[in-house]
Amino acid sequence: MTMLKTLAASTLAATTLLTAAAPAQATDFNGDIHANDYKWLTFNLMRSEDNRLPFRNSEDTYLEMEFGGRSGIVDLYGYVDFFDILDDSSDDLHDGDNFFAKLAPRFSLDAMTGYDLSFGPVDELYIATVTNIGDNGAFGGLWEHYVGLGSDVQVPWFGKMGFNLYARYVRENYGGEDESKWDGYMASTNWFKPFVNFDDGSFIAYQGYLDYKFDADEVGSQAGRSVNSMEWFNGIYYHTQRYAIGYGLKYYNNMAFFTDGSTATGVRQDTTGFGNYFSINYKF
Repeated sequence: MTMLKTLAASTLAATTLLTAAAPAQATDFNGDIHANDYKWLTFNLMRSEDNRLPFRNSEDTYLEMEFGGRSGIVDLYGYVDFFDILDDSSDDLHDGDNFFAKLAPRFSLDAMTGYDLSFGPVDELYIATVTNIGDNGAFGGLWEHYVGLGSDVQVPWFGKMGFNLYARYVRENYGGEDESKWDGYMASTNWFKPFVNFDDGSFIAYQGYLDYKFDADEVGSQAGRSVNSMEWFNGIYYHTQRYAIGYGLKYYNNMAFFTDGSTATGVRQDTTGFGNYFSINYKF
């Protein structure tokens, strides 16, 4: 409980300081927790160039099924990536990992308790979770969980942004020292801001996220590994009712806790720097 209280206090303090000038806009359920329900699904054909995945996996063409929405107490985001979708022998993930999945449900404390917990710029509070799942290969697979406190916050110009702070638990990590242990934390934020609107209903949006993982002392104790890691995605996308096309510039720092430049794993890691993403999306 002490750890969760600390996480909660840190998250609320940070979001309040960042957005002190924004007004409160409490989530209005009108007596019905399903009043704000919605859902969405897209299939995205993605091309990554100069990616900074460990073991120099920098180029890949993959298919992504991305989805999200709201149903009652549950606010959901997730995706599943299917690598080397074109079966291209020049693809860095050819004959390698097949998929990666992320599930990030958040559970509304406002909806569960029936109380308006908004204050200052904070619209709504959540129990926030993330589960990441990767292929099970020769060295095992990836299965890690995050749990903590989440919030929706009104930020000048951006509008509603998610701010979340989690503790990290590792079920599997390719045989790493952190398996079956609590190891580190993650602070995350995400945004979706249309900033150019056209008469036909199409628009251009700035969308992205930032995940910063820190204090992962168990995995960081291994040779060639780091106690922190960061991913920061900045996308500019043109959206119509059924399609979207976009470009994303992503900054990595010690991706997946592999220290940039280290040769301890037998491969000189290139895990810090910028990567490029190109995407064509179909919306259902």
